[in-house]
Amino acid sequence: MSASVTITERGSGTQRKGRRSGGGKPEGAQADSQKSHSTATGALNWLVVPALVLFLVFAIVPLVGVLVLSFTDWDGIGAINFNGVENWLRYFSDPSMYKALGLTFLIMVLTWVIQTPISLLLGTFTAGSQKYRALLAVLYFLPLLLSSAAIAIAYKALLDPNFGLAAGLHMPILAQDWLGQPQLALGVVIFVVSWQFIPFHTLIYQGGVRQIPKSLYEAASIDGAGRVKQFFYITVPQLKYTIITSSTLMVVGAVTYFDMIFVLTGGGPGNATRNLALDMYLTGFKANQMGQASVTAVILVVLGLGIALWLQRLGGKDKNGSQLEGM
Repeated sequence: MSASVTITERGSGTQRKGRRSGGGKPEGAQADSQKSHSTATGALNWLVVPALVLFLVFAIVPLVGVLVLSFTDWDGIGAINFNGVENWLRYFSDPSMYKALGLTFLIMVLTWVIQTPISLLLGTFTAGSQKYRALLAVLYFLPLLLSSAAIAIAYKALLDPNFGLAAGLHMPILAQDWLGQPQLALGVVIFVVSWQFIPFHTLIYQGGVRQIPKSLYEAASIDGAGRVKQFFYITVPQLKYTIITSSTLMVVGAVTYFDMIFVLTGGGPGNATRNLALDMYLTGFKANQMGQASVTAVILVVLGLGIALWLQRLGGKDKNGSQLEGM
């Protein structure tokens, strides 16, 4: 009798040990899997710490410091004296600030209007598999390898009415005071900025086009759609999130254009090309008004973040999802 009870207990114990959970795995194995997963997640969380420390030291702390300086009167050398909101009141009552802000938005809009369609077309073109397109892609990307200061110096020399292209090519039509007239100087700035950064956004669109399944184009060809219709009805809609990403980088970068404008025009003639970023530098390091320049810096940060968040909201709830909506 006792032997049978022992066998029964052993059998039930064996059954309990071999009992499986609803997921099909033994309970012990599932617990071990969850434990190893939590351990791995904890280890990965520690890898984020160095990035957070760098972000805190080089982004958050300087931003807080600039915000504090915007309420001070400091020449960059002497003692720091707090003056409350005097800098902010003086800044928003200065007409030159609104001119610099309007110029910043104008450069942003015009560079976006020029860069986006050209980058989209070049990205679609260089995404092909023909051999000669690889060589053209290299030529298109060359401006991206040059520094903004070097490009500004080169264009400044080329546009010189006495010793530049006009004299070298013997073309009087090019002998204009390109950097001495407000409208021409602004046009030169927009052209040079677009010329340098179109290759970067072309590269972004090239990668986006190559992710679009060829089956979509094959189906459109069977239905009789030509290349133009395929571009507007397949390529452009499928690049929705790529366009938003490129536009975000484009317009936020336009807010902070400084080095190229500083070398090319210095903000002139007059204040025709003095945007907010250049105004911040000239106010802080030329006029020695660090508190006033800090106000401009805070406005630049708020403006850049606001535009970036607004553009990201255009993507909707699925902005982080796949761009292949029809797949």
